[in-house]
Amino acid sequence: MIYIVAAVAGIAGFLFGFDEGVIAGALHLLREEFGITPFDEGLMTAAVPLGALGGALIAGRAAETYGRRAPLIAAAVLFTGGALFAALATAVWMLTVARLVLGVAVGIAAMVAPLYISESAPASRRGMLVSIYQLAITLGILGAYVVDFAFADSWRLMFVVGVLPGIALLIGMWRMKDTPRWLALKGRTAEARIAIAHIRDLPPGHANVDDEFADIMRTAAADSRPSSWSDLLNPVIRPALVVSMGLFFFQQLSGINAVIYYAPRVFSEAGFASSSAQILATVGIGIVNVGMTVVGMMLIDRIGRRKLLFIGFAGTALSLGMIALGAAIESSFLDYLTIIGLVLYIAAFAASLGPLPWVMMSEIFPLSVRGLGMSVASLANWGFNFLVVFSFPMLVSTLGLGGVFFIYAIVCAAGLVFTWRFVPETSGVPLEEIEAHLKSGRPIRQLGRVTGQVVLA
Repeated sequence: MIYIVAAVAGIAGFLFGFDEGVIAGALHLLREEFGITPFDEGLMTAAVPLGALGGALIAGRAAETYGRRAPLIAAAVLFTGGALFAALATAVWMLTVARLVLGVAVGIAAMVAPLYISESAPASRRGMLVSIYQLAITLGILGAYVVDFAFADSWRLMFVVGVLPGIALLIGMWRMKDTPRWLALKGRTAEARIAIAHIRDLPPGHANVDDEFADIMRTAAADSRPSSWSDLLNPVIRPALVVSMGLFFFQQLSGINAVIYYAPRVFSEAGFASSSAQILATVGIGIVNVGMTVVGMMLIDRIGRRKLLFIGFAGTALSLGMIALGAAIESSFLDYLTIIGLVLYIAAFAASLGPLPWVMMSEIFPLSVRGLGMSVASLANWGFNFLVVFSFPMLVSTLGLGGVFFIYAIVCAAGLVFTWRFVPETSGVPLEEIEAHLKSGRPIRQLGRVTGQVVLA
C-alpha cells in the first residue's frame, strides 16, 4: 500500500515537472504570436516559481492545521484550472496569470507531497519512496518535452494536456487517508492506528503496528504545544533550517531550471539551428533525467545522503565547467561539448541534487514544526528558482552561455564545502530518532547510522 500512497502523491511531482517543462517548447510559438520581449519572456516563464513562493507560504500553515491530504486536494484543483486558463489565454498577461496559478499549485504540492510520503514511509525505505516524488518530476518534464514535440505547432494543446494529471491527482488524493503522524499530533489516535495498519498492510492489532504507534505517540505527546514561525529560530531547530535552505540554494543556483525551462535556447546558443532539432535534443536530456533519477533512487538508501551529495556536486561542477570552457574559447565543437556536458550535468544532478533536498527537507525537522520548516525551505527553493529563471535570458545576452555556466559551476563547487560542513547522514534513521538527536543539542552533522544505531559520525 505504501507504494500506492507514494505513487498518488507523486502525481503532484509529475504536474510540477510538466508545468515547468512545457514552456520550453512553447516559447518560440509565443514569441511569434505575441512578439514578447526578453523581460516579458523571463517574467512569464518565471511566473511558476513566483507563484510557488506564495503556494509554499500557504502550504506550511495549511499542512499543520488541515493535514497533509487537504492541501494536495486543493493543489489538484489549481493544477486543473490553471492548465485550462493557460490553454485559453489570448494575451501574454493572461498566460502569465495562468502560470502564476499553476505556480501556487506547484508550491503547495512541492512542500506537502514529500511530507505526505515521508510521514507514511518506513525508515528503511523512506529515501527511495520520497525520491518517487523527484522521479515523478523528471517524468513530468520528459512528458512535457514529448508533448511539445507532438504538438509542435500548437502551444494551446501543449498546455491543455496538463488538465489530465490534475484530475488524476484530485481523484487519487480524495481516496487517500491522512498521515498517522499528523493524526497522532492532533489527538486522533484511533485514526492514526488505522492509518498505520492501512499503509503497512497489517491488521490493526499487529505487534509492528503497536510498536510504530507507540513511537509516534511518544513524539506527538512531546510536540503537542502549538508551533509558531519563531520556533524555527530556536537553537535546537535552526541547524535543520540551515541545512534544508542551504541545499535548495545550491540545488537551484546550480542552474538546473535554466536548463529545464530554456533547454532549446541553450541548444540554439550552442549551434543547433532548427527548432525541431533543439526540442529533440531536449527530449534526449529529459530521458537522461528520468533514467538517472532511477539510479539515484536505488543508491539513496544504500550509500547514504552525504556521499551521494558529494558525487552530485562534483559531477555538476565538472560538467558545467566543461561547457563554460568550450563556450569561452569558442570551440568549433561547442555543439558536441554542450551535448556531452549537459548529459553529464543532468546525470549527476538527477541522481543526487534533484531528489536529496526534497528528501532531507522532509526528514530533519521535528514533528511539531515539520510543516512550517518545510514551508520556509520551500520558500527558499522557489525564491532561488525564480532568481535563476528570471535572470537567465538577460544573463546570457550579457555574459554569454559560457559566463553563465561558469557561475553555476562555481556554485556547485561551493556545494561540496557546504555538504562537508553542515549536512548530516539521515539514511535509515527513523524520524523520531532524528528529532531526538536534534533535541540532544549535538551538532546535526554528527548524526549518522552504523549497524542500526544512531551514533556520532
